[in-house]
Amino acid sequence: MKRFISKYFPLIPAGLVVGVMLFSHGCANTTQAPTGGPKDTIPPVLNILKMKPSQGAVNVPTHKTRLEFPFNEYVTVKERKNIYLSPPQEKQPKARLSGRSVIVEFESDLDSNTTYTLDLTGAIGDNNEGNMFPGYTLVFSTGERIDSMGMTGLVQYSTDLKPAKGVTVLLYKDHSDSAVFLKRPVAATKTDEWGFFSIRNIQDTLYRVYAIRDENGNNMYDPDNEQVAFLDTLYRPTRVVTDTLYEFLKFDMKDTAACMARKADIELNMFREKPSKQFIVKKERVGDRTAYITFMAPNAKINRMKIRGLPTKQLITQFNVQKDSLEIWVNDQRKQMPDTLFFQINYDKTDSLGNLVPTNEMVRLALDQKARAEAAKGARKKLSHEDTIAAYTTSVSPETVEQYGFTIEFKYPLIQDGFKKLELRSINPRQQEQDERYRVVKDSTNLRRYTVMPVEKFLEGYEYTLKIPYRQFRDINGFYNDSTVMKVSLPKDETLSTLSLVLKGVHNEYIVDLLTEKRDKVIRGFHISKDGTLVFPYVKAGKYCIRITEDINRNGIVDTGVLLEHKQPEKVRFFKIEDSFLIEIPEKTELEQEINLKELFR
Repeated sequence: MKRFISKYFPLIPAGLVVGVMLFSHGCANTTQAPTGGPKDTIPPVLNILKMKPSQGAVNVPTHKTRLEFPFNEYVTVKERKNIYLSPPQEKQPKARLSGRSVIVEFESDLDSNTTYTLDLTGAIGDNNEGNMFPGYTLVFSTGERIDSMGMTGLVQYSTDLKPAKGVTVLLYKDHSDSAVFLKRPVAATKTDEWGFFSIRNIQDTLYRVYAIRDENGNNMYDPDNEQVAFLDTLYRPTRVVTDTLYEFLKFDMKDTAACMARKADIELNMFREKPSKQFIVKKERVGDRTAYITFMAPNAKINRMKIRGLPTKQLITQFNVQKDSLEIWVNDQRKQMPDTLFFQINYDKTDSLGNLVPTNEMVRLALDQKARAEAAKGARKKLSHEDTIAAYTTSVSPETVEQYGFTIEFKYPLIQDGFKKLELRSINPRQQEQDERYRVVKDSTNLRRYTVMPVEKFLEGYEYTLKIPYRQFRDINGFYNDSTVMKVSLPKDETLSTLSLVLKGVHNEYIVDLLTEKRDKVIRGFHISKDGTLVFPYVKAGKYCIRITEDINRNGIVDTGVLLEHKQPEKVRFFKIEDSFLIEIPEKTELEQEINLKELFR
């Protein structure tokens, strides 16, 4: 027996290897490759019992402070900027890995007798699959006690009320207006995907509250580059923080119901301030006879302007609504303008003391190399018909023609118009044709855009035709227009619906817009200044939003705020039904909704 074992035992390992190879060969000949088991979808787990210091620790050293967060598996720091200390220091906390732990340290000493929070939300994931740790907030104190108060809030953009994600909320015990510009806050936090924030373990005192889009990460407001929101009054927190308080728990941001159930103590509306300094920031020659100049701040005041070598009467200019961008055209039919135009302008410019002073400035408007090459090529080539016509675009929509009519927009300003020669006709259901009287309205914000409307109201079942005859309009290039025809009829789709808004409590000027479900497109809008009913006809079945803007100065835009003047941006509200911004409109429905604007803007 011993002789048998000694003779054949060395062959056993080799036999096992051959057997495994044979078995593996048989397994490989399958329709599905072997897998490494189910994918790991479980996020890392923090071992709270071994955390140093422990939750709620007091008398933590201020010098060479070291925080240790042990996990149940190897992890990595995905976003170091999301390791957030409050009150913040000048420099971000440092984070490194030690085995299965994350070690957080600080470049400077902590303040004495201060309650700190360190938030890890959105910072750490496991080493293999990248599953994100849901987050944890460590609370500790360098003194003998932990501050116990807390507050919650919501930050949203002032123009569309969408959540402001990842902005920094700042609390100051210094109530001076300059604090947010010069000092770091006594407490701070970041908003989540819903624009929601909670600041925990702060003192029971009065605070100034701000939110900023902190582009440079210094926890102070830079008005030239950042957006801001502020609370009108001082705020004193009313909540005592506990580990079970709903608003201070960590949530999956995809859990809509849970996130929406959180209650906000305050709301902040974020805006971008008007720049405080006025000067020319950009200029561009966009064509042979076309250029524009952009100013740093809105409401630029121009005292005089001309182009050197050209009569002033040959200069056509137009500001945009904000008066921070000036379009310039040269009304001169010469075949080719100089490569460089010298634009002489006297405007109110900010001097070194911050005062607006009338200033002369010479602006060189030069064609770039590409534009010069195209101009030279155009001068050499044989001009086609398209090269010598006054270009324009037209638009008309069956759903909105009753309100907006036929729109004509020319590429260049006109020096001769033939609006009296337009031909507007209607054909009734019996195919009887007749001429219609019309009126032309020049757009107050765009001197190249015109609206044509019939004097009589549009009728269902009628087809309307607007003809622009040949050579009735001439632009600054000396070119005449081609002819075109626009046709439109009111919608015949019987599935369309009508929404009527009965507005009450109107005590200011308002802009009322019907928006798509995503709030990214205005379907139709009205300006109102008194109670009444607005009708939105020909609405397709679906979900919509109603946005109402308080337009106090009647300029048609949402004016921004001014922080140092404690002036909030003009108010925007969305009408809600049962806490939802959305109104669902079925097919073939005449829906009427009453809105009290006095209550909505309370």
